[in-house]
Amino acid sequence: MTTYRTVSIDGLDIFYREAGSRDNPTILLLHGFPTSSHMFRNLIPALADKFHLVAPDYPGYGNSSTPSVNEFDYTFDNLAEIVEKFIAAIALKKYSLYVMDYGAPIGYRIAAKYPERVQSLIVQNGNAYEEGLREFWEPIKAYWQERSPENAEKLKYLVTLEATKWQYTNGVRNLEAISPDTWTIDQHFLDRPGNDEIQLALLYSYGTNPPLYPQWQEYFRKYQPPTLIVWGKNDYIFPPEGAHPYKRDLKDVELHLLDTGHFALEEEGDAIADHIAQFLASRLQPVSV
Repeated sequence: MTTYRTVSIDGLDIFYREAGSRDNPTILLLHGFPTSSHMFRNLIPALADKFHLVAPDYPGYGNSSTPSVNEFDYTFDNLAEIVEKFIAAIALKKYSLYVMDYGAPIGYRIAAKYPERVQSLIVQNGNAYEEGLREFWEPIKAYWQERSPENAEKLKYLVTLEATKWQYTNGVRNLEAISPDTWTIDQHFLDRPGNDEIQLALLYSYGTNPPLYPQWQEYFRKYQPPTLIVWGKNDYIFPPEGAHPYKRDLKDVELHLLDTGHFALEEEGDAIADHIAQFLASRLQPVSV
C-alpha cells in the first residue's frame, strides 16, 4: 500500500509517497518538471513487493509547500539541500537514486556529496552531458546569458497547458495510452499564483548545472555506481544524445532506449519496472534483518 505523508523541512511541508518494507533496498525517486511524485504513482506499487520506495515533491511542486520567490530562493542548490535534509529526516542510510529531468541535477549533487550512500543509479531522461542539451535548450541558454524580460517572455509558454500536454504526448507511440489526468493535474499546480515566477527562477538556475557536469562525471568514474538507463528515445527535451555518453564514464551500465517520449513511465511503465527489478536483483545484496 502506498502511503501519503508530509514532513517539515526548514519550515516547509514536504509531501512524499512511500511504499514497501524498509527491510528491502530503498529507491529514492526524484521527479522532473513540471510534475511531482505523481509521475511515479504506477511504478511505486509495481515495485513495492521487492523494494522500499520513497518519492518526495520538491518545494513549488505537487503537494509540497509553494513559497513565493521572495520567500524561498528557487535554485537547484537549494532544492538539493531540501532533498538532502528530507533524506536525513526520514532516516534513509543507503538508496538507489531514480533521477528524471530536474531530478538528475538534484540527485547528482547529493550523490557526488555522499557517494557512499548511493547503491545504484536509475536514469530516465536525466542529463549530465553537454551532448544532451540540444535545440530545445537554445532559448533557455539565451536566458542564462541575459536574464532580460524579453528572454523571459520567450519561456513563459513552458507553463501553459498546451506545453504541459505536449510534454506528455510528444514522441509517444499511442496517444490513447496517455491519461489526460497527467497534464491536468500538473497544470493545476502550475497555475497557482506566482508559480510562473518559480519556474522562471528554476529555468535560470538550470544554467548552474552544466558547469557541474565534469564534477558529476568524475563521480561516475571514481565511484562507478551500477547504472540502469531507461530513456524515452523520442524525447525532444532530453534526446538520446544525452544517454549514450554515460557509457564513457561508467563500466557497469545497462542502456535501454524506449520507443516513447519525455515521460517514458506513462507508456513504458511496465517495461521500466521489469528492467529495474532485474537490474537491481543482480547488483544489490539483500538487506539482513
